[in-house]
Amino acid sequence: MNPKIPEVLMELSGLVAFNAQPDVDPADRASALGLTAMLLAVAAQEFDRAAARHVEENRAVRALLARGAAVVADAALAERLRSLAATADEDLRVSALQAANSALRAGLIELHAAVEAVDGAEAKALESEIWSELVVSTERRVLAGAPV
Repeated sequence: MNPKIPEVLMELSGLVAFNAQPDVDPADRASALGLTAMLLAVAAQEFDRAAARHVEENRAVRALLARGAAVVADAALAERLRSLAATADEDLRVSALQAANSALRAGLIELHAAVEAVDGAEAKALESEIWSELVVSTERRVLAGAPV
């Protein structure tokens, strides 16, 4: 599950409004406010880095897709990969960057499956680079204070 920040903030708004009512049990209010504080901290971190993270990741995935188009044997897949690699992040709204990221990652999954089935040094090197990008992609999403 990957909730979007605007949806989380709207939910938190409702939670705060509900818990501001005088008849809410103090224990329930304390629990809700603790959760709200934690989620607001996460939202603040993600707000600050989301666009940069997506642009960086989209750039890295596009480079892998461009390389992969020359490695895969399936002509239709190669064309899809070239088409995805040729896209650009012109709209810097996080929602647009997320949509581009989803499309690029779907292409990366296809590429990854294809290169796993190909013998040869170039395919194995590309597979290794894909795994490296997946590790870096995960590291980009680590929250400050999160146990590692």
